[in-house]
Parts: sequence; structure tokens; C-alpha cells
Amino acid sequence: MKIDRRELYSGRITLLVLMALTLVPFVSMFTTALHPSGSYPVGIEWPADPQWGNFVDAFNVANMGVLLASSLFIVALVVPVSLVISTMAGFAIGHLRIAGASLLLPLFLFGLTLPYEAIVTPLYQFEKAIGILNTRLAISLPLIALYMPFAVYWMRAHFVSVPREISEAARVDGAGVWALFLKVHVPLARPAIASLGILMTVWTWNQFILALVLVEDPTQRTAAGALGAFQGHYATDIPLLCAGSLLILLPTVIVFVAFQRQVIAALLQGSVKG
Repeated sequence: MKIDRRELYSGRITLLVLMALTLVPFVSMFTTALHPSGSYPVGIEWPADPQWGNFVDAFNVANMGVLLASSLFIVALVVPVSLVISTMAGFAIGHLRIAGASLLLPLFLFGLTLPYEAIVTPLYQFEKAIGILNTRLAISLPLIALYMPFAVYWMRAHFVSVPREISEAARVDGAGVWALFLKVHVPLARPAIASLGILMTVWTWNQFILALVLVEDPTQRTAAGALGAFQGHYATDIPLLCAGSLLILLPTVIVFVAFQRQVIAALLQGSVKG
């Protein structure tokens, strides 16, 4: 099939424009972070004397080491638990076709439309009543629950596409439900599980609203959530604020760049297997 050159060029130009729109804010933050502390840069302007020490100052003043450790703890709690629950639920709904699966799926789809802002006030009151407010659990437990609609739907899209002949052959060999799940389907689902884990890692690291509202101690929040307190203390020091923001964004950028092929492949796989 012959490709229309105009269509080809228009597509490339569109991608270049979208890439520029995505990168310009980061370039602006980077050049701003290099200006002298206390200045007010306008637009994208490379400073005459770049202040690379602003990144060191932001790291030390914001106690970034403690914030990164807190984020790692929350990610290490949220992501594995979410993966285990969503993989089991996706297998039950998508492959075992348990009773009520046709009713459960619309409920999970409804959960995808639920914004965090709509439940943050009830969450605050509930966590205050059970005594976990201002702890890392106050962030972790709601995130696990809020990830379930997307995570279960993601895993269900994988399991529903697995040929049932594989399960029938395993059952003939004497495999029960747990052996079927652990020894047959989980190994087949590793790409989908890995990609989902990467996405949830990035989302958890960048979680802001729940961390800001549910935890008062900045050292107990995610690094992004602690940025609110950092901005409160240095609202007039724009270069230092930009430097701190870039330091917080750096781990997620590294993760996405390192695993972008897996994420894109899983997204394309999910788009044709749902």
C-alpha cells in the first residue's frame, strides 16, 4: 500500500509539535533552576553564570534524602500489593469467568472515572477515625484501592486473550486452580505485570494530592507530596523551587526512559486484546 507523502509529513510534523510542547516546560524549569537564587527569570533564558550549586542547595535544604527514602518505602508497599491483588482478580474475571464477572467489570470501569479530589475529604475523616492519619499507610492504602480499577482491567485484558486450550491441557495434567495460576498463567503474564508495575511506580512516586492532604509531616510523604511544603517555604525563590522539582522528577524520568519499550509494547498489546 502506497503511503501518501502529505499524510506522512503531516504526521511527523504533528509529532514534532507535540514533542516540543512536552519538552519546553522542562527546558524552562532547567534554565530557571540555573539562575541566581532569589532572581525572577522570565521565559527561557540561559544565565550568564549558571548556578549549578542550586541543585545541591535544593537537595540539602529540602532534606531530599529523607523524602526519597519515604517515597521508596511507599512505592515498595503499594506496587507489589497492587500487582498481587490485580493479577489474581484479573485472572478470576478474565480467564476463570467467575460468577458475577459480567457485573464486576462495569463496576471497575466506573472506578476509572472516580477522581481523587472527590474522595479526599471522606478519606481524611475515615483515616482520622481509625488512627492512621499522618502516616505512610494513610497514603499507601488508598493508593492500592484507587489503582484497582485500572490494574484489574489491565490484567483482565491480558488473561481474557490467553487461549483456553492452555488451561485445558494443564487441567488434563492434574493442575488445580492455584497451580494453573502460579505455574502457567503468571509466567505468561510477566510482560503485562512488569509494565503495570512500571506505570504504578511512576504514579505512586508522583502522587501529590493524597500525600499533601492526608499527611502533615513532609518526611512521611512522597517526594512529590513534600514539594507543597517545599514551595511554601521558598515561594519567592523560583530557581531553588525549580531545582527541587527537577530532582524529584528525575527518578521517574529515568524509570520511564529505561523501560519505555516495555510500557509502549504493553499499551499497544492492551489496545488490541481488550
